[in-house]
This record gives sequence, structure tokens and C-alpha cells, in this order.
Amino acid sequence: MNSLNPIADLPMGLGMALAQNVDAMEQFASLSPDEQRQIIDQTHTINSKSEMQSFVQHLTNQYDL
Repeated sequence: MNSLNPIADLPMGLGMALAQNVDAMEQFASLSPDEQRQIIDQTHTINSKSEMQSFVQHLTNQYDL
């Protein structure tokens, strides 16, 4: 698999939600490129800002940050 280019591959909504949640941003940054790709792929079914914020909050809860 090609390496993840965070600027080109990160959906805008996910990037904005991560920017508003430092714990989630740090957790995302610590993941391998394959794990980051899996998270990005999960965001393709998210349809609203509130859904994205909930998804990003779940990242912090999932890893007990």
C-alpha cells in the first residue's frame, strides 16, 4: 500500500474535527499508515459535522486517552 499523505488524503471534515480534539489528533498521528487509512475509510459514510465530531470523540474513548 502507498504511504499515507496526511495533507492530500485526510478528508477535510476529519481534519477539522481532529484539530478541535487534541487527544484524538495525537492518537491519530501515533497510528501506523494502515491504521490511519482504516480510520479514513470509516469516515466515508459520515454525513454531518456532528457525526464526524462523535466519530473523532470515539477515537479518544476507544484508546482511553
